[in-house]
Formats: sequence, structure tokens, C-alpha cells
Amino acid sequence: VGYFKGAKVTFPERLDMSAATTFQREVWQATRTIPYGESRSYKWLAEKIGRPKATRAVGGALGKNPLPIIVPCHRVIGSNGDLTGFTGGLDIKIKLLELEGAIKKR
Repeated sequence: VGYFKGAKVTFPERLDMSAATTFQREVWQATRTIPYGESRSYKWLAEKIGRPKATRAVGGALGKNPLPIIVPCHRVIGSNGDLTGFTGGLDIKIKLLELEGAIKKR
């Protein structure tokens, strides 16, 4: 509840990701390192996991993220700064980034 009121919340460090592929786990764990109020590109994320050419695969893994606030895939944007793809829809992605102060309210 605090998160949705704009409070910075610390989520559990350990998550059960046993149903995920190894690649998905790598992507999701790296996504969790993106600080509150900041964003990173799909390219950055692909490079972070040591697979610089896997930007589309990173997007695919984020699309299967079962915990979109705890694994903050809304913080991942296009290399050109475009807000692209989010399981909950682009409007929700925008609201979450605004809530965190990563983008200015529109």
C-alpha cells in the first residue's frame, strides 16, 4: 500500500523464481537492481546480464514477469527514451514512473 502512496518500499530480497527459465531469472534479478525513481534501457539490461545482443529476448522475459512491481519492469524503457511495452499497459507504466518520479507528470 505504501508504494502506491509514493513511499519507497523495500521488497523481499529472495523470491521464488523456480518456475522461470535461467534466462528469465537473470533478467528479473538484474531488473531488481534498477533504483527507485530511475529507468534503464533494454540494451542496458541485456549488457548487464552479459548478453548484449539479447535486447528482444530481454523484452520477452520482462513480458512474462509475474511480479511487475517487485521486479520493476516498468523501469525498463527503449534506448531512445521511448516508453515501450508493459504487461499492465502503457498507461500503467507511465503512472508508475510518474509515481516514482522517474518521469514528470503528464
